[in-house]
Amino acid sequence: MKRIGILLILISAFVITSYAEESTLIDFTMLTADTDVGDRQENAATLIDFSDKAGTGFTEEEKKAMKTSLKLENWVVVLASSSRTVVNQALSKTISAPVSENASKHAGENVIGIRIHFPEEPFNSWAMIEPPFEIPAYEQKTTVADDGTMTKDENDVLRTKFDNIGVVKNVGTIKTITMEIYGSNYPNGCGILVKDQENKVQNIFMGYLMFDGWKSLTWKNPNYIEEVRNRELKQFPLYPKSTPMIKLVGLIFYKDAAQTGGDFITYVRDIKMTYDKAILNLERDINEEALWGILTKREEARRTAEFAKLGNLQVLRYLESKKMHQEADKPEDATEEN
Repeated sequence: MKRIGILLILISAFVITSYAEESTLIDFTMLTADTDVGDRQENAATLIDFSDKAGTGFTEEEKKAMKTSLKLENWVVVLASSSRTVVNQALSKTISAPVSENASKHAGENVIGIRIHFPEEPFNSWAMIEPPFEIPAYEQKTTVADDGTMTKDENDVLRTKFDNIGVVKNVGTIKTITMEIYGSNYPNGCGILVKDQENKVQNIFMGYLMFDGWKSLTWKNPNYIEEVRNRELKQFPLYPKSTPMIKLVGLIFYKDAAQTGGDFITYVRDIKMTYDKAILNLERDINEEALWGILTKREEARRTAEFAKLGNLQVLRYLESKKMHQEADKPEDATEEN
C-alpha cells in the first residue's frame, strides 16, 4: 500500500508539473486597425457585426457600418464618479501608439497608449480602461471578406473567436499574471480586472509605475500551492463538464490623494498568465461530444446571450453618434466673412 501511495503522489506531481500552461490573455499589438468598415477602419480579427439587433428602421448601407472591434482606439476610459467631469472625461482616451524603430525593446510595434486626466484636487481616484464591449467568451470564429462580409466558421464550433484575445480557456488555479507596461516615473498604481466562468470579478493589483521604460509587472498568487502533497486532490466528472475560463474585464489605474493630478500617460503591450490546466486534454476512446453535443448546445446558448447584450449596447451607441452635431467641411477656397 505504501508503494502505491508513493506512486500516486509521483504521478500527481508529474501531471501538475507537465501540464502547467502559459498563455497570452491579450496582446495589444494584434489589435491595430487593418480592415475597412464604411468610412473607418477596424480590427478584422475581433470584428463584431451587430446590425441584426438594429431592427428594420435602417438602410442597408447603415447596417453595413454597424460593426465594431477591439481596435486600440475603441477602448474606453471610465473615470470614478467623483472625477467624471466633462473636461476630465474628454481628455481621457486611448490611442494606437507606435514604438520607435530604434527602441531597444518592442521596436516597430503598435501598443495601446492610455491618457487619463485625473482631477487636480487632493482626493483618491481611479480610472478603468475597458474594451468597447464585454469580450464574448463563446462567440464563434469568423472570417472577413474583402467587401466586409463576415461568415462564421461552421467547421470549428468549439474554437471561439476571442481565445487569447481577452479570453483564456481551461484555467484551473492561476499561478502568475504578468503585464508588460511602460512607465514614466508616475507614482500611480495599476491593476487588472478578470472574470471567471461564474461571472466572479477579481481585481488583481500589479504594482506601481515608479520606473522609466518597459517593465514586466508580475503578480504571484499567494494561495498557489507548489507542493503536490499539500494540495487537496479531487476528482471531477470529465463530461459534460464546462471548461473553466478567465476573461479580461479591463485595466485600472489609481491616483492617491497625495499625488499630483492632471494628465497620466502610460502604454501597455500585453498580459500573460501561467496556470494549471483545469482538465487534461487526453484523447478518449469515445468522441462523446460528437454523440451528445451537450457542450456545443451549452456554448451556443451562452454565445447567443452574450451577443444579444453586446448588440443592443452597440446599437444605442450608433444612434447616439448619429444624434451628435457634425461639423460641415469647409471648401479649401472658402474665406471668413468680416
